[in-house]
Amino acid sequence: MTTIEQLERDVWPHPGSDATFLVRRCTELRRKPLAEFTVEDLRIMLGQEIGVPALLPRAVQVLLRGPLAEGAYYPGDLLSNVMRLPDSAWPSLRAERRQLATVLTELVASPPFSDPDLEPHDPDRLLRDAIVRFLGR
Repeated sequence: MTTIEQLERDVWPHPGSDATFLVRRCTELRRKPLAEFTVEDLRIMLGQEIGVPALLPRAVQVLLRGPLAEGAYYPGDLLSNVMRLPDSAWPSLRAERRQLATVLTELVASPPFSDPDLEPHDPDRLLRDAIVRFLGR
């Protein structure tokens, strides 16, 4: 089974005992078979911009089936990290980005995202605003 380390031909050294949880987890995930990645695994790695060419297509497929797919934090946490990726992550995924944009356009037009009275710090409002920015890029 293929891993990010195999695809990138770059083996990271074992993190030291003083490494943060995130460093240890990312190192582990680079060695995990891609076929075994969970939504949380995708969220973590894409949030750190690690393995993006291998993981972004997988994440988009997850989001097309359920745009509010949830890792460990909140509905839409994977989407939030995907939308934060730079435009340079998308050139080979133009068709997939268009498909995702269609799904997200439908999402922001539906409740609760379509509610004009959402408070500024409401999580639904924050996610809606992030989606609108992503669609405008």
